[in-house]
Amino acid sequence: MSGKGIAARLAATQLLHAVLFDKRLLSEALSGDTSPIARLIPADRARAQSMTIGVLRHLQRLDAVLDTFLEKSPPPKVRNALRLAAYEMIAEGNAAHGVVNAAVEIVRGNPKYGHLAGLVNAVSRKVAAQGAELWQGQSPQKLPSWLAKPIAKNFGKEAVPLIEAAHEAGAPIDLTLKDPSQGAEWAQKLEAELLPTGSLRLPGRPQITGLTGFETGDWWVQDAAASMPARLFGDINGKAVLDLCAAPGGKTMQLAAGGAKVTALDISGARMKRVDENLLRTNLTATLVVEDVLDWQTDKTFDAVLLDAPCTATGTIRRHPDLPHIKAGADLTELFQLQADMIDAALKLLKPSGLLVYGTCSLLPREGETQIKLALERHADLQIVDPDLPALGLEADWVVPAGGIRLRPDYWAERGGMDGFYMALLRKT
Repeated sequence: MSGKGIAARLAATQLLHAVLFDKRLLSEALSGDTSPIARLIPADRARAQSMTIGVLRHLQRLDAVLDTFLEKSPPPKVRNALRLAAYEMIAEGNAAHGVVNAAVEIVRGNPKYGHLAGLVNAVSRKVAAQGAELWQGQSPQKLPSWLAKPIAKNFGKEAVPLIEAAHEAGAPIDLTLKDPSQGAEWAQKLEAELLPTGSLRLPGRPQITGLTGFETGDWWVQDAAASMPARLFGDINGKAVLDLCAAPGGKTMQLAAGGAKVTALDISGARMKRVDENLLRTNLTATLVVEDVLDWQTDKTFDAVLLDAPCTATGTIRRHPDLPHIKAGADLTELFQLQADMIDAALKLLKPSGLLVYGTCSLLPREGETQIKLALERHADLQIVDPDLPALGLEADWVVPAGGIRLRPDYWAERGGMDGFYMALLRKT
């Protein structure tokens, strides 16, 4: 297959098929030798990934436009080529001629669906002519009912469209500084916004590795919400801190930069390699353990334990729009039980009077507020600690009545939002 830009576009349609038809996470489809992007040049790899994320983020709006011009639904691979073409022309404003030709060539090159190239040509040209007007009348992508219902029940119905709008807007890039006291200085260097929480928010989508401070390890990429759990501890200088589910290492680096003696544990050796690489770049140190905390045998106990528990990751949909298509409301009972078991395991590793931070990047209260409620019922020697809001730069109404902090994608919408997160600080009495 030849033609300018075809390689990235073809890979994008294949990635869309992997997510929407094969129900694979985009991160999985992007990795390995068999990935559609495996043999692409770096620029095409990045372009394929960017286009795939864009289509997934606007899937319902794109389908609504396309269905205006389709008498019946085409096969998934053909629809994905049309979705990509519509996204490029409407959302990105790319010239119709090249986009339409590429879509036609992609479908023509498919032995099974090549006879539908004429359909793709006709529909794509109609989208080019009328799609933008139809697009304007569409609402942001709806949350799946298995997620929208608990959000409406717990946060109010008005929260649902606000979160949907935040998901459509996508996520800016946030940085965590190795030395938080230099926030104003680094904000000026990088022309970034210094958030009240201490994170830096970059304008646009710069090439991260080319920015001042990357090679010298002065900062790392970490969403503003994800940086908060480690900060709940307050002063950790000289304390023995255990970071559970540590990869890829953002929280490990925060703890180490705060002067803690950090033990970082993760079940994945491959992911732990990234922690090691990040520590090396930032010139920070931690003891790395590849182990399942439920099986880990150790005589050590710690002054503080940070548990960023496995979860549905529904708080990160604005940066991972494939998630709603994969999770599909599957039975989450085993995941909820794993979270509870990990809380219990973390408490066994905690010294008396020690602090536990529990967090999940989830919008489901069952993974956050409810887990802490149940943990307090199971453990009479556990109490929730009120966070120091002024020191953390958080809003007072983000503290939930039962204790802990609930962050949502629509918070700070005018600044670009944040990941959905729940976190709580607890003390073992």
